[in-house]
Amino acid sequence: MTAPPTLPKSRQRLILAVLMVCSLLIWLDNTVLSILLETLADPVDGLGASPAELQWATGAYTLVFATLMFTAGALGDSFGHRNVLAVGLVIFAAASIWAAYAGDAGQLIAARAAMGVGAALIMPANFAMLLWTFTGPARATAIAISSTSTGVGMAAGPVLAGALLSNFWWGSVFLVNVPIVVVALAGIILLVPNFRSPVVRPMDPAGMLLSISGLAALTYGLIRAGQVDGWSRSDVWAPIAAGIVLLIAFVLVELRVKDPSFDPRMLAQRVFGGGNASMALLLFSVAAVTFYNAFYMQGALGYSPMKAGLANLPTAIGAVVGAPLGARLVSRWSLRPVAVPSITVAALSFGAVGFLDLHTPLVWIEILLLVQGLAVGMVMAPVTGALISSLPLERSGAGSAVTNTARQVGSVIGIAVGGTIMSIAYRGAIEPSLSDLPPAQQDSALVSAEQARHVATTVDQPALAQAADHAFIHAMHVGAVWIMLIALFGAAVLLFALSAGGKKKGPAPEPDHEEARGVEPRTAV
Repeated sequence: MTAPPTLPKSRQRLILAVLMVCSLLIWLDNTVLSILLETLADPVDGLGASPAELQWATGAYTLVFATLMFTAGALGDSFGHRNVLAVGLVIFAAASIWAAYAGDAGQLIAARAAMGVGAALIMPANFAMLLWTFTGPARATAIAISSTSTGVGMAAGPVLAGALLSNFWWGSVFLVNVPIVVVALAGIILLVPNFRSPVVRPMDPAGMLLSISGLAALTYGLIRAGQVDGWSRSDVWAPIAAGIVLLIAFVLVELRVKDPSFDPRMLAQRVFGGGNASMALLLFSVAAVTFYNAFYMQGALGYSPMKAGLANLPTAIGAVVGAPLGARLVSRWSLRPVAVPSITVAALSFGAVGFLDLHTPLVWIEILLLVQGLAVGMVMAPVTGALISSLPLERSGAGSAVTNTARQVGSVIGIAVGGTIMSIAYRGAIEPSLSDLPPAQQDSALVSAEQARHVATTVDQPALAQAADHAFIHAMHVGAVWIMLIALFGAAVLLFALSAGGKKKGPAPEPDHEEARGVEPRTAV
């Protein structure tokens, strides 16, 4: 099949705008939930969700997103990426409406998983259409412009969520996705050709089922450990063991497939495998610290949703500034002396959360969040480029999928482990303050600080609310130490990985052909 004529530049720019709206939708949803968690935990204004349920509400989306991206890419090859993108947007909008009107935490978790299905269909198709719309130097420029939607989503999400929660009920945070989807669908139908690859990748149902079930079982066991405060129970270790076995089976199956969706052999390469492991550990830490921060600002400090949203802006600003700054420094020096110190600073900034308390001035919190965002931005962008450029050109597309999945998996496990550490440490700290309460109220107060504050209001015991605040701060400090150690381990892994390549400069300029990212010659339908 021959390639279609090059699209007019005016149409290319309009297509880029539409694709940025689609990408913005995903990043908005990733960030607004951090402001919503405290409200969802409230028994009166929210759903009274427990920490475990909130971990699932956050992790279900990421888990499904991570494990369905490969299948979504193959669907785009078969049915056209525009069609798959449109279906993904419809699913995302429908699931958003379901989440907005969820009657309990279980419905919300299911709706969030459905939103993950939509996001998994959106992301690969969105990137594929970007690559097929632009070629040569224009492609590199388009990718750079498109990436700004990440920063916009990170910055706008918390503020938008805060404004909505200050004026409407919590479900409005999800309903805001619907008009964005309508705009994106109109642009796709009117402007975007239905590009599809002439070489259809095979579906991988076995890999999909094994990866989803393995990650779900592992995540369930890790979250369950926080609920029961112990690791020796069969309902903790059995799902963890089952999850590990299923994930091993997933790797073995992918090794036997001729054209695997997820190629484990790529991770055997020192730079690519070690770099992805370090980034997964970094995203593990970022997800856990973000989970803590949501409850710290609105719960312990009592910030309104709007104030908490504005207070989170330094993280987004730091990330937006850090990405290009890191790239410039890498081009001047090399990757290792920029990336390794950056991830180390990020780890230490996570540990510095252990110095925050109920009386920390806001300015110090803002400085810490700025440092976190700046350090993470400086390491993520250049390392991503270096990992993809370390592969042969024909493998860069598959490498990008492996990289995205590793990070999403790191986030899922980070939420599970971080929340479990917080739950165990909180219960140990609050238990001595509950001896005078009836058993039912003791059980409720042990669930979370939010539940304990509600009990304190019910029985008119302000001292219990104060004890809950102090117990949460203690739990956050314990978690911060573990998160810092995990991120420091990620820094050591990155140092080991990059020591193989010597003084490796940043990624090479964008090649002027589709094969540079593992994409077949484009065909419009």
